[in-house]
Amino acid sequence: MDIKKSAKATRDSMQQGIYVVINPVVKGMIKIGMTPNMVTTIGMLGQIAAAVLLIIAGYRAGHGQPYYPLMIWAGGVMIGFSVFDMLDGQVARIGNMASRFGAMYDSVLDRYCELFNLGGIIYFFLQAGNLGAGLVTFLALVGSLMVSYIRARAEGVGIECKMGFMQRPERVVVTVLGVLAAGILGVCGVSWAEAVLYGAMLLIAVFANLTAVARLMWSKKQLNK
Repeated sequence: MDIKKSAKATRDSMQQGIYVVINPVVKGMIKIGMTPNMVTTIGMLGQIAAAVLLIIAGYRAGHGQPYYPLMIWAGGVMIGFSVFDMLDGQVARIGNMASRFGAMYDSVLDRYCELFNLGGIIYFFLQAGNLGAGLVTFLALVGSLMVSYIRARAEGVGIECKMGFMQRPERVVVTVLGVLAAGILGVCGVSWAEAVLYGAMLLIAVFANLTAVARLMWSKKQLNK
């Protein structure tokens, strides 16, 4: 329990530090009339752009053309537009524009972002001729969606269900690092560059599905009470 409290305190401290940096940007967005839903939408469009870059990289991989620089760009775009996932919440809070629909809209677009990103990686692996990595990434996608779905269903019956290691922030970090590392190592001529992204997807596939199962079992225990 102490470890969990310590981890939560560390995460909260880091989050507050990030807010200190982004709050001036948030106030500027509010001043020019941006709403939380607009910020959320921009973030999703950026993630779609990253997925398109991965798809192009996959197409080029399948045709024997250079593609690692595109993976670096895709990872960079993912990082840049992931910031909007924090900005929308702050715009809602500081601008006093929080709404129940806004929270729902944010959650729905988060799922779309994961579908686009992991879908792009699946296409990349399949075009590169790595069926095994494509299947593992598909399992990562299934686990990612089920983690969120089980939480939503649990909350629908009055249970708070936020437990588990591989939640969305962790999945985003692992995905971005996997894409970036594969691209950078590939540009440097490392032969096993794609294996790094494969490993990242395997990590998500295992721990996201374990998190989903743990949430389901915990919810059953709470309902049985």
